[in-house]
Amino acid sequence: MEGQRLRGKVALVTAAGQGIGRQSALQMAKQGAIVWATDIRLDLLSTLAAEGPGLDIRVRKVDITNKEDITALAAEINTIHILFNCAGYVHQGSIMECSDEIFERSYQINVRSMFWMCKAFIPKIADGGSIINMSSVASSIKGAPNRFAYGTTKAAVIGLTKSLAADLIGRRIRVNAICPGTVHTPSWEDRVNDSQDPEQAKKDFIARQKLGRLGTPVEIAHLVLYLASDESAYTTGAVEVIDGGWSI
Repeated sequence: MEGQRLRGKVALVTAAGQGIGRQSALQMAKQGAIVWATDIRLDLLSTLAAEGPGLDIRVRKVDITNKEDITALAAEINTIHILFNCAGYVHQGSIMECSDEIFERSYQINVRSMFWMCKAFIPKIADGGSIINMSSVASSIKGAPNRFAYGTTKAAVIGLTKSLAADLIGRRIRVNAICPGTVHTPSWEDRVNDSQDPEQAKKDFIARQKLGRLGTPVEIAHLVLYLASDESAYTTGAVEVIDGGWSI
């Protein structure tokens, strides 16, 4: 039933300030969930309530690279049913353009944050709950030029997801990864605008999507919603590709 798919459930979303995380938080709240929306930018979170008046969205400023922030949040929340690890960082460049600092930052945001979030919140996830981890087609699925640190760490997310799925199946906690292609988000716009030729960069991104367009945050959010709901109760350890045909 519309508006009832997540009734009675509590969801926690990282990077909920914009893009995929924001749309996912909104879609889950619209389907009846209590949503804890976190981000490092409180200014972006503060406008969530305006987009969804009457929805139960509780915002918290959380730096997912800071273990103390995660520990404090876990102390505040008693039980959740859905954990969506959405936060990520994209570095453009090959291995030769990847410094130790960039590699460490990629690992901290893309992998270690999920390790910390899962370790802190798995004891609070109700049996039969769902963990959703944001990976990418640029990972162990497909090599992408000039995405060395990103592809390496997003491949690690797939391994993390499958390991957790195996360990948590006894509690019927499902763990799945989402692997998008290129999605039109604010962070994508920033990367395009930072390139030497933004118009050409835009064309190049669209050209590699075989459907001839970029994905939208709400399209990814609909997949998040499915994996969060009981409709996906028989799905765990899956790597869900949603990439406009890029990996075909």
